[in-house]
Amino acid sequence: MSRRNLSRSGLFRPHAGLSWLAVAAGITLLLALSGCSSEAAPNAGMPPPPEVSVANVLAKNVHQWDEFTGRVAAVETVELRPRVSGYVQNVVYKEGQEVHKGDLLFVIDQRPYLAALDRARAELERARAEARLAQAQDARAQTLIEAKAISREEFEQRKANTSGTNAAVRAAEAAVTAAQLDLQFTQVRSPIDGRAGRALVTEGNLAQADSTLLTTVVSQDPVYVYFESDEQSFLRYTELARKGERAATKNPVRVGLATETGYPHEGTVDFVDNQVDPRTGTIRARAVLKNPDRLFTPGLFARVQLQGSGEFKALLIDDKAVLTDQDRKYVYVLGPKNAAVRKDVVLGRSIDGLRVVESGLTPEDKVIVHGVQKVFFPGMPVSPKQIAMGAPPPKLVATAAGSR
Repeated sequence: MSRRNLSRSGLFRPHAGLSWLAVAAGITLLLALSGCSSEAAPNAGMPPPPEVSVANVLAKNVHQWDEFTGRVAAVETVELRPRVSGYVQNVVYKEGQEVHKGDLLFVIDQRPYLAALDRARAELERARAEARLAQAQDARAQTLIEAKAISREEFEQRKANTSGTNAAVRAAEAAVTAAQLDLQFTQVRSPIDGRAGRALVTEGNLAQADSTLLTTVVSQDPVYVYFESDEQSFLRYTELARKGERAATKNPVRVGLATETGYPHEGTVDFVDNQVDPRTGTIRARAVLKNPDRLFTPGLFARVQLQGSGEFKALLIDDKAVLTDQDRKYVYVLGPKNAAVRKDVVLGRSIDGLRVVESGLTPEDKVIVHGVQKVFFPGMPVSPKQIAMGAPPPKLVATAAGSR
């Protein structure tokens, strides 16, 4: 279109102060700028795809673990009481220390029992002397009866005296043994290996036989963990045992204390009670665990995992990959052209720190685990980095490697 036609159409009306040459230069510049902007438009203002870490769905054979709560208990607990009465003369052990079977803990005043032992020994000597005399008289009576120098009555009396003195000797020997035991019982010793508690009776106090509590001793290694199983779980375990998929006892357990992460300690079930408590609908079971480092103390709270099924194949993912949409759970998987594809899932129990996927995924899926919060809509492109399922983010791995 000519300048005259532009002027007539009203699309171009040059100002009186502007030359046609200047106007043409301005139009050329505008056209050039609009061409540049049209070429840059497709990429202008678009951020790069966010970096995310993806992991293949883990498929492996696992066991189901049921979780319970329990308490640590000592295998052996002894309340130490004296077998003889007397005043406590000495507390030998240090409170709270570990003791061995036979270690001396308390000493009760021995003087009355030493005197009783001496008296019993004296009585034994007297009884033995009388027995020797009776035996000599009996032997003489045997000779005299043959010579008809004594009557049959006297002969039988001397024979009876011999039997009586022999019985008196045995009674005196028993009295000496009892006195020796009483003297031995004045030394109160630990009957088991374990840790001794505080001394409940100190020096100078009277201890009554079989009634005064001196201290307690609890064994340290191994330990018991008692826990309660609900009725439904118990019935399921019984059914599995009938099918041969689970043993009645010796089933493995994993235990963690209140301050520990996970269940780092392993043991086995060695006892299941013979009846269900009708008040609570639970049955008590007991696990036994080794305790060489003395981590377990009787009375501690414990978290227990009990193997609740036979081996089965499961698909596992990290809980960090799971998102929630109202009442539905879903994850993002890596689709064609590195696009995030949403998949709804049905989740099961947690096993070994990972979550069982009952439906919604296949072993070929690559799930976005770390950086899933950067995915704002299905189909969004991402920049994936491959990791193992359950591994920390790549940055954490790099930091840990650098710290070495």
